[in-house]
Amino acid sequence: MPSRTSATMKALQLLRQTASEAPRLVFTEVPKPVLIPNHVLVKVHASAIHPSDVGNALGQFSYTQYPRVAGRDYAGVIEEGPQELVGQEVYGTSGREYAFTKDGFQAEYCLVHEDEIALKPKSISFVEAATLGVPFTTASQMVERAAITESDTVLVIGAKGAVGSSAVQLIQNIGARIIKGTRDADGHVNTDEDPELNTLDVLTEGKGVDVILDTVGSPTLMLNGLKKLAKNGRLAFISAPKVGARDISFDMRDFYRADLSLLGCNSLNPSAKDMARRMSSMAKLFESGKLKSGSKWTPVPIDQAVEAYGKLMKRTTEEKFVVVME
Repeated sequence: MPSRTSATMKALQLLRQTASEAPRLVFTEVPKPVLIPNHVLVKVHASAIHPSDVGNALGQFSYTQYPRVAGRDYAGVIEEGPQELVGQEVYGTSGREYAFTKDGFQAEYCLVHEDEIALKPKSISFVEAATLGVPFTTASQMVERAAITESDTVLVIGAKGAVGSSAVQLIQNIGARIIKGTRDADGHVNTDEDPELNTLDVLTEGKGVDVILDTVGSPTLMLNGLKKLAKNGRLAFISAPKVGARDISFDMRDFYRADLSLLGCNSLNPSAKDMARRMSSMAKLFESGKLKSGSKWTPVPIDQAVEAYGKLMKRTTEEKFVVVME
């Protein structure tokens, strides 16, 4: 690493010379961002490593521009900007901009547009706040697209996962009935033992569920889920198989006659401004403890984060890591 000056900062940076080679993730020194109009300079305290960050490090996103500072989620303090904002604790996440076409948050500082910030709940730590963005905004997107109301019965497939457990909490605050689909006996439906989801027939007395939130992306579970929807039912999903068949087939006539809806939700599509709106709207729920991280995270210093990424890319660990800057 080059010698440190006040005009530089520590960062995790993705490098790639040509489109044919895999990106390289390095711990390095890069120029510290200079404040520009309508932006704030945030001193970053922590930034989670989410699966999409790992995918970005593996070169799975064609629109990533290099060199690029990694990291979609963050929590920190505004150090420069409008006087009324300086000193404010903020947290957030990105769609397909920060960490992809703009520098992300796994660095000591980052520039964020004024319209793309959300105030961090005071009751949670910077480390916890830095892990919330991707799972909760993805869950929020699914809940919003599926138009869940308190009168609905909702099946959450993958209810113990990061997005699934976030969705369960959001639905609980709406007041809808929740049926948890898990791969073990901890849920209401064991999706490994009952991939046909026939348990729903008993749980709903044959009426079916109003909404299915599928956080797993299994064609079998999706197809069988469509058969368990009540009239006006909605199925929202966020994933698909990375290898193998990704197609499903269903009866178009049955589908339209039951007024069903199938909704694909991609957290990389919303703007950073929309993500900030979601984070702001959930802040009071985090503040009151009605929403909380359901995962255990291992803090890792930024100078050791490349090794943590390596474990995740090679799938040699199931730990979840959050990069801390100090």
